[in-house]
Amino acid sequence: MPRGFSAIVLGAGHNGLVAANYLARAGAKVLVLERRALVGGACVTEELIPGFRVSSCAYVCHLLQDKIIEDLDLRRHGLEIYPLAPYRLQPFPDGRHFLAWPDDARTLEEIRRLSPEDAESYPAWTAFWRRASGILHRHFLTDPPALAEVAASARGTPDEEVLDRMLAGNMKDLVEEHFASELIRAAFIEAHDAGDVRAPGSILSVAYIKCNQFTAPANLGIPRGGMGAITQAMARAARAQGVEIRTGVEVERIAVRDGRASGVVAAGEGGIEADVILSNADPKRTFLRLLDPGALEPAFLESVRRLKTTVSCLKLHCALRGLPDFSRYLGEGHDPRHLAQMRICPSVAYFEQSWEEAKAGRPTSCPVMYVQIPTVYDPTLAPPGQHVMSVWSLYAPVRLREGTWEAARERAGEHLIETLALYAPDIREAIIDWSLFTPWDLERRAYLTDGNIRHLDIIPQQMWTQRPSYRTPIRGLYLCGAGTHPGGEVTGAPGHNAARAALRDWERKPA
Repeated sequence: MPRGFSAIVLGAGHNGLVAANYLARAGAKVLVLERRALVGGACVTEELIPGFRVSSCAYVCHLLQDKIIEDLDLRRHGLEIYPLAPYRLQPFPDGRHFLAWPDDARTLEEIRRLSPEDAESYPAWTAFWRRASGILHRHFLTDPPALAEVAASARGTPDEEVLDRMLAGNMKDLVEEHFASELIRAAFIEAHDAGDVRAPGSILSVAYIKCNQFTAPANLGIPRGGMGAITQAMARAARAQGVEIRTGVEVERIAVRDGRASGVVAAGEGGIEADVILSNADPKRTFLRLLDPGALEPAFLESVRRLKTTVSCLKLHCALRGLPDFSRYLGEGHDPRHLAQMRICPSVAYFEQSWEEAKAGRPTSCPVMYVQIPTVYDPTLAPPGQHVMSVWSLYAPVRLREGTWEAARERAGEHLIETLALYAPDIREAIIDWSLFTPWDLERRAYLTDGNIRHLDIIPQQMWTQRPSYRTPIRGLYLCGAGTHPGGEVTGAPGHNAARAALRDWERKPA
């Protein structure tokens, strides 16, 4: 094998690029190998419909760590973010609507407009989430703590009761305790990777996403040029540090010699040797597909197979000839930026049914939709006067009980559009063309096992030290992707932390 690299990073997703940057800044000679023709992994901008560019997987910058943006000087390398105000519009079938603002005072007024009684509870609601997400966020850029360590640090403080509630309580009870109005409950109900709003620990799954309240306002919003602008800036920063990035190169196998990772075998490249390997692939793909089965103990492999990747979704992309009509909610001549992000979820029961149907292996009849029209801020993504729209739809079974996602794709996409038409009656006239990614497509295109956008479900039994370690049983092989602590979303934290682990091990290595 040709020698010459200190480290090879498998996959130019955002965490792989973050790891490469930090390694190179410490003096390592780094090679990044990416299967696709473009960098970015699940954080990319693609022209799926001619003339229209979309953030084809990840779609909003809300958890990318401020430290990483500053350390990598991403703004100097082209990153520009449009902050969102309001942050979300939620229309309801009866013509009422709710606007969530970055400013709590404005959000409180929205609640008071719909339910004066619930406005009194909102300060306690926000205080709970600030504390709950703070328990998680303080460990984002550290080694993963054990649950016992988290509990010990909370003991005797107001965090103790909140942590207990996060681990044992559920989202449905929490929402119902705080709010009486069905509309306000629908506006705030979430479950994310827990799926079931009644599941113990579902509060923790939501608290992880709410860590975005610790993101600097300037770093929270829609990137100019789509989400791919983040990874393009990271790639430019890496190359400026001497990192070599090769695209269109698929790694077939991680080479292991005497229990230590010694390099990789790549299609069309042969063997490439390095001191250490960092895999940005998810843990299941890394351990079950990229290594010879005999390289790991059977018990370890079985523990990998048991990792939870049960939650998936649909991603709809649309090219629009104009903005859909939401004037029923916002009035004529409304600010188009109010349509930047919307959520469709008319009730808690609707949310519950979405999960129950997905769990039963059926495409949901009640899609919980996160709708984004980024072109109201960033016109560069579409031809003049036209727009792009994306929809994350929860929940979707990883595999259908009957049939295949390939066969069901057309009907599933049509149902999402039919549902949107209940709120924007001209949506079909506005759509020029559309494309739908199912869980099968997300796995095939982005190599996300089971179409899991966070590599592994973010649930209590897969948090902190219960996520796979950066250091693997094979010496010199590290994980740097979202399957490690702290978890998924475009945070950069796993890449940052894995690079630090590798550098510490280098420092301890005997001369």
